Amino acid sequence: MHKMKKLSLYVCALTLSLLVFLPHIKANQADKLDELILSRISHKPPVTLSWAEEDALKMDSSAYVATQEGLRQVDKIATLPGQPKGVNFDQYAGYVTVDPKAGRSLFYYFVESPYNSSAKPLVLWLNGGPGCSSLGYGAFEELGPFRVNSDGKTLFHNKYAWNEVANVLFLESPAGVGFSYSNTTSDYDHTGDKSTAKDAYVFLLNWLERFPEYKTRDFYITGESYAGHYVPQLAYTILVNNKSSHQNINLKGIAIGNAWIDDVTSLKGRFDYLWTHALNSDQTHELIEKFCDFASENISEICSNATIMSYYIERGMIDVSNIYAPVCYDYSLKNGSTGSVYDFDPCSRFYVKAYLNRPEVQKALHAKPTNWTHCSGDIDAKVPVTSSRYSINTLKLPIQVSWYPWYSGNEVGGYVVGYKGVTFVTVRGAGHFVPSWQPARSLTMISSFLNGTLPPASPWKGF
Repeated sequence: MHKMKKLSLYVCALTLSLLVFLPHIKANQADKLDELILSRISHKPPVTLSWAEEDALKMDSSAYVATQEGLRQVDKIATLPGQPKGVNFDQYAGYVTVDPKAGRSLFYYFVESPYNSSAKPLVLWLNGGPGCSSLGYGAFEELGPFRVNSDGKTLFHNKYAWNEVANVLFLESPAGVGFSYSNTTSDYDHTGDKSTAKDAYVFLLNWLERFPEYKTRDFYITGESYAGHYVPQLAYTILVNNKSSHQNINLKGIAIGNAWIDDVTSLKGRFDYLWTHALNSDQTHELIEKFCDFASENISEICSNATIMSYYIERGMIDVSNIYAPVCYDYSLKNGSTGSVYDFDPCSRFYVKAYLNRPEVQKALHAKPTNWTHCSGDIDAKVPVTSSRYSINTLKLPIQVSWYPWYSGNEVGGYVVGYKGVTFVTVRGAGHFVPSWQPARSLTMISSFLNGTLPPASPWKGF
């Protein structure tokens, strides 16, 4: 049995900030948690239970597990429309039923490693929101093997995809996100962290029946943004049920990037970051320092107004998910040259949406005909490096490896400090979507994590 303290935990943060807020376009993953944060600043926050009290996460022996015979072959993708030549790995997509009575099924996309896949671990990727797609963001804009060209029809290869070092599973969760669905529409109104964790756990039990060779494989859960809730709660659900049932998932560690972990530390970190990066005024920051107690159930009107002034007005029209990046103004589809993994296009999400709504793409992915969108929830986050540091500092963990710069190739990839049970890693020059903006450094980081080592301390030892 695995104990929680034995798990490897990476907390990845960025050296840039985290949310794009562009009123003239639809909200994306980084916009959506902002609505939650505004509601929590303005209203009494909900009371949450500690994990020790979360008995609802404990499944019983009747957890739904169905025969999966023959479904793996059905899910295998022959080819994706517009994919580049030279694809040398197997890829699968389809649905896994998690509640047959409600008709609730979760959609997945799975890519095996092209190099010795049988010896490589299994990595699950979850995007945040809550309610944003791991297929649209994670797979096609961040760490997947393909990116979408500006024509919205063709793909180009991501040479720094994480399936270079692992077999990667992308899950659209909860039901109602992306291609995942329920035939019981009330399910969409009663989704929360606990039900999301339980459905993801049942998904894994059934998916591992469909791909039984991965049952004993080292398993890691990774994700970003609101996955700071999704990932640990799924990990906890697995550990609890590994002890109480005959099912065992070989969980080895979790990695969360730009994770919204705790309201108090995350909000303090956000506004400190804005001020220290000259994105708001001294006067507004002084008001926040004086009148904002984010631990309080009652936030003053002065605090609420100051935070709105700081975050929405004073910073101007920049992409807060990457404060030094260009913003997307022309999101129309374009016929042109193949995109580059070295130069992330800020309009990529519009190309991805067009691609995943093409009927031939949905057919190739074995998806139900769907009006696919990136996000379906009503909340999301932008979580700066200061928020991650404040959250970790509340744990008061002893330092085992002192702060040092780590390298990817011959350049500093970021910085790292090793605590007891937790490793804190920054990725230099990355925005909220780390693998989008710094794919090579991201691959060095995740390779080290999966190898059970810290990122390299000298040049040319990175991936």
